[in-house]
Amino acid sequence: MSFVQNFPFFSIILAMFSGIVSSVLSGKKARNLSLAMIVVTTALSAGTLAFCLKTGESYTYMMGHFPAPWGNEIRAGVLEGVTAVLFGVVMFLSVAGGMTHTAEDVEDSKLNLFYIMIDLMLSSLLALVYTNDLFTAYVFVEINTIAGCGLIMIRQKGRSMSAAIRYMIMSQLGSGLFLIGLSLLYDVTGHLLMSPAKESVELLVDSGSYRLPLLVIMAVVSVGLAIKSGLYPFHYWIPDTYGYATPTGSAVLSGLVSKGYIFLLIKIFYRVIGYENLVGAQMINVLYLFGVAGMVMGSVHAIQETDTRRMIAYSSVAQIGYIYMGIGLGTTAGMVAAVFHIFSHSATKALLFISAVGLYEVSGDRKDFVSLRGAAYRNPLAGIGFAIGALSMVGFPMLSGFISKLLFATSAFDSPSKMLPTLFVLAVSTTLNAIYFLRLVITLYSRRREGDKPLPPNPVKKSSRGLKFAIVCFIGLNLVLGMASQPIVQAITDGLAMFE
Repeated sequence: MSFVQNFPFFSIILAMFSGIVSSVLSGKKARNLSLAMIVVTTALSAGTLAFCLKTGESYTYMMGHFPAPWGNEIRAGVLEGVTAVLFGVVMFLSVAGGMTHTAEDVEDSKLNLFYIMIDLMLSSLLALVYTNDLFTAYVFVEINTIAGCGLIMIRQKGRSMSAAIRYMIMSQLGSGLFLIGLSLLYDVTGHLLMSPAKESVELLVDSGSYRLPLLVIMAVVSVGLAIKSGLYPFHYWIPDTYGYATPTGSAVLSGLVSKGYIFLLIKIFYRVIGYENLVGAQMINVLYLFGVAGMVMGSVHAIQETDTRRMIAYSSVAQIGYIYMGIGLGTTAGMVAAVFHIFSHSATKALLFISAVGLYEVSGDRKDFVSLRGAAYRNPLAGIGFAIGALSMVGFPMLSGFISKLLFATSAFDSPSKMLPTLFVLAVSTTLNAIYFLRLVITLYSRRREGDKPLPPNPVKKSSRGLKFAIVCFIGLNLVLGMASQPIVQAITDGLAMFE
């Protein structure tokens, strides 16, 4: 076995160990350790990706002394490598961009706790990406939930506390359904490793046995992870959760956490249930309908908002709908589009939240449309970053969102029964995206009027170097995804082939 094949395991353990060490460090040292850890784990993920690209195949890594089907395994391939690298980059930029505000929003005595949650969050995301064991996946789903709740409530403000409670309730509902599904699966197959479980599922499907239990398993696992990822109509925890966390917390929760759950769901569809069995059971049609509904309703709610934080949060509901719509098409092209949109939305939504902070800084920390009028002139870099993120969400050429919508549109032709509804909803959703995002961009670049509510004295606050660095890098990442998408799309296609 090559030494590089240890890297996924090293990444997960290193992130967890950093959290343990941070518990005895000061806030500043814990922050520096977290940033260093994120850089190292991202480099390890890049090494894993390079190894899988070179060999052209995925591999399994046995943990402990017990081989399959009794032991615990990690499985790494091209898609896992690309996802882990992107998650690491977004995590690093989110932490770097928001660390000044984190120090302001969080008490000094609890600042190290914030970075412990960041470390545990990255560890759980990497585990969800790499694990080949369903019970291990459940354990890290719960670690992810606890870390996410900690990131929300660390500010200890009234709205943040209520948002954390709502997030915990909905997340535990999703986790409970997911655990029920895993218990039923273990009951009918006797396995928790993904590959042996799939072999048993295939035998049951071929023999016609346990049809109803298998359908229930598909349903509760899908609904459980759909709740945790914020699919409409299970989205009501999102606006407060994303809107009232710290800037770093909002960027991480919106850009990464929900995507980790969706990535796990895709792995289960391919490696456990079998995507063809999901199609045969018509389960994807349900996901398609909820995805389509989320694309429209999320945008409708966003249009009605005057608080920019909640508007950006509701936009996530629509974008998560895109991902489930792509999964629901039931084709390889649709799945490729869905996975690419996971990458696109991770980078773009983090850019929007981080850029918005720079606009709030020069508007007396106000978030409403009127107070933000002209903010792009008061902070040009943040204005450019927000405008690029907004244009990407609308689907402007050369940006990542354009590639996502192009992939969704072309993949619709591979599913004749869903082609017209998909194209119609894409057009409607894009129009709605343009209404609320471009309205805000125009507001940012409009001069203040005489009747506008006056800003507080000395409203302009200078952005930190970390925030400026993060905005510039996020803009670059968005352009890379938009203008150099072909290798990434090819890596996604090859990675999905390795999932089989």
